[in-house]
Amino acid sequence: MKRANLMKFGIASAMVLFGGAALVGCETNETLGRSQFLLVDNADLAPTALQGWSEMLKTAKVSRDVSLNNRVRTVGAKIVTAAGYNASEWEYVVFENDQPNAFVIPGNKIGVNTGMFKVVKNDDQLAAVLGHEAAHIIGKHAAERYSQQSAAQIGLQVAVGATEGRVQQAVANYGGLGAQLGLLLPYSRKHELEADKIGVDIMVRAGYRASEAVALWRNMQAQGGAGNPEFMSTHPSEATRISQLEAYIQQRGYK
Repeated sequence: MKRANLMKFGIASAMVLFGGAALVGCETNETLGRSQFLLVDNADLAPTALQGWSEMLKTAKVSRDVSLNNRVRTVGAKIVTAAGYNASEWEYVVFENDQPNAFVIPGNKIGVNTGMFKVVKNDDQLAAVLGHEAAHIIGKHAAERYSQQSAAQIGLQVAVGATEGRVQQAVANYGGLGAQLGLLLPYSRKHELEADKIGVDIMVRAGYRASEAVALWRNMQAQGGAGNPEFMSTHPSEATRISQLEAYIQQRGYK
């Protein structure tokens, strides 16, 4: 069996195995405008996520910069309120890390690296960052990704169990890569682009300028640095994000 066919076999096994589950595990997310395959919800992931958050607070270096922390909390409160959440139930932490990154976990926790402020030039751009993170929660992206990974993993186990000898080893070695490239990474890029657009809606409702979301990604693009090609990455390229955001902002009539 050729390597490409082995990859397809692992993916197909997951799809067949979970075909029945998808019928009962799909629900429509009105904000996304599409159905999602969900074996779990955000709330199911929160306990484990919060445990990881607690460990991170112990091991990572938390910034004591009062100005940065107040800025993130102030803009963050406006963003999560505009997203329909209770701002008092959210926690924001600035981490001493030169990488320009931010993240959100189920359980209403948002982390922002100090390196993000190398590319964030104003509060509107910070709102774009935080709006994007809040959008991941609205989009139930963590729960959807977990469900996809679970389906792919079990499907791969079925494929390995159905083969023997060197063929079995080949499925184990390459089937995971096939499932990752064929199923998981494209969905991850899709999640990022969805969060970009929903994040723009949120920041506009919070009173920030949508055009600054594009400016943010131009700043990121100017940072340079070689990375994986887009088809091998969990994130879209800056150029893709910029073009899609520009089209979405124009479509919505935002400024």
